[in-house]
Amino acid sequence: MNPEKIQHYGDALYDALCERRTLPPLTSTDPDITIEDAYRISQVFLARRLNAGERLVGKKIGVTSKPVQDMLGVFQPDFGFLTDVMEYPDGADIPIANKLIQPRAEGEIAFRLRKDLQGPGVTEQDVLDATATIMPCFEIVDSRIDDWKIRIQDTVADNASCGVYVFGRNEVDPRDFDLPALKMTIYKNGERHSEGLGSAVQGNPLTAVAWLANTLGEFGIPFKAGEVILSGSLAPLIPVVAGDEMSLEIDGIGGCSCRFV
Repeated sequence: MNPEKIQHYGDALYDALCERRTLPPLTSTDPDITIEDAYRISQVFLARRLNAGERLVGKKIGVTSKPVQDMLGVFQPDFGFLTDVMEYPDGADIPIANKLIQPRAEGEIAFRLRKDLQGPGVTEQDVLDATATIMPCFEIVDSRIDDWKIRIQDTVADNASCGVYVFGRNEVDPRDFDLPALKMTIYKNGERHSEGLGSAVQGNPLTAVAWLANTLGEFGIPFKAGEVILSGSLAPLIPVVAGDEMSLEIDGIGGCSCRFV
């Protein structure tokens, strides 16, 4: 794909974000788009955000668990970038009307890094050694593509369909826990909605984060000390609208919550 088209799609996605509207799937407009093309589009999209004053603070992997893959019809992980303006504090009110388009909530385990890490060749042990803490997290995904009609190229170009995210207050040492066995329970409007284990994420959240480090490493992108890494949803995505309240608990670690207004 030529640079002009890359720039066009990146600008279009940024404009859709700012104007809270969606675009036709890039894969329907341009069927020959590759994942590499999509990554380059995502870099234009990210550059527009950074030029507007946002600050890069982390990375994310998505579409890691079978329930999410089946729901979206995307059968390999995607990857994207986190900025500071995407973060909301635990218990926050998140304004749908002027922030989101077609949001869905997913419960995750987030990693906070204590040292740099760059693929290829990153292992699960390398991830554990580089991690300071883990914490409960809601990621609110929000596609800029019409009706979530995405293929892997669409979601990679669209910054892995990332909207905003919420971290719990508790941060713990991952070495104290069996990460695949961690159980997360998710509540919507006070009622138990779904649950999942850490093993839902590629068998182990460490495996997912290692995959992300190695995948971004192929593009020359490192993990940096202090960054946060979202490791993927443990349960199916949950559509949310104004008035909904979401909360989750991870056994032995704690929880987080948010409201949509």
